[in-house]
Amino acid sequence: MFVYFTRRLLYLIPMLLGISFLIYLGLELTPGDILSYLLPPEAIADLKPEELIAMREALGLNDPFIVRYLYWLGGILQGDFGYSLASGVPISKLVLERIPATLELSIAALLFSTLFGVILGSISALKRGSLMDNSLTVFGMIGVSIPEFIFGLIALVVFALQLEWLPVGKRLMPGYDSYWDHMPHLVMPAMVLGLIMTAGVMRYTRSSMLDSLNKEFIRTARSKGVPEWRVNFIHGLRVALIPVVVLIGFRLPMLIGGTVIIEQVFQWPGIGDLFVNAVRGQNYPLVMMISFLSVTAVLFASFLIDLLTALLDPRIKLE
Repeated sequence: MFVYFTRRLLYLIPMLLGISFLIYLGLELTPGDILSYLLPPEAIADLKPEELIAMREALGLNDPFIVRYLYWLGGILQGDFGYSLASGVPISKLVLERIPATLELSIAALLFSTLFGVILGSISALKRGSLMDNSLTVFGMIGVSIPEFIFGLIALVVFALQLEWLPVGKRLMPGYDSYWDHMPHLVMPAMVLGLIMTAGVMRYTRSSMLDSLNKEFIRTARSKGVPEWRVNFIHGLRVALIPVVVLIGFRLPMLIGGTVIIEQVFQWPGIGDLFVNAVRGQNYPLVMMISFLSVTAVLFASFLIDLLTALLDPRIKLE
């Protein structure tokens, strides 16, 4: 187990290095640079050539690309994520301020989708070919086909504007500061995001459950007189959950960087909202760091999923 754990962990190092290089290269190829963001075009035009060279030298823009990349990477390894061009605030501080809101939204949506997705997917598999199965299949197709912002706008119009059951957006209204005060604000974005994810989890669970129920060990258990509920949910569902666990495990880190649309629709102050504002403002250091942290989270989730899958499935050898 330790050897398997160590080998899988060491695989992450070259992957992270390669991805960090691609992220830096992608931003390098983007039109403009830090200086064009800090100064308007007319101000740059008024500068003398030697002043422009001195400013670029002070910002490190005259160094070769690979040197600037190594400086950036070295700063990350030392815990220095750089500073926001818009405010001068350390990027680490900005991310730490926003990450709780995104984690809260992501975890709530993940729990909602996991619970209902596994339950509905199991029911659909056990009722294969029935009206309920067909109805849930249609629901799943609709859920994965319609863009999430459409569900968000419909929820806003119905539950916030017409029925006035829930607040329109944001995480907390002025004058409120306790944890439970912002729970009404969490309900709608978490349910919209969770509803979209439920469709995918349900389809995976149904497919995996149908495959599991056709295995030889299921027929053996039935021939021994094992109660049907135990055959379905103890033996069948346990094996069927392995690919579902992989799907769910990948969803959380992807949600952290992928809640951009929902955060924009509901004005939720998370990492997605911070990323959009950074892109709009050409805040390159912040864009690069959020991208790198999102990819890092996905890679570590993949690492943990490999370990969890190996523990759940005895057919995988831990070598």
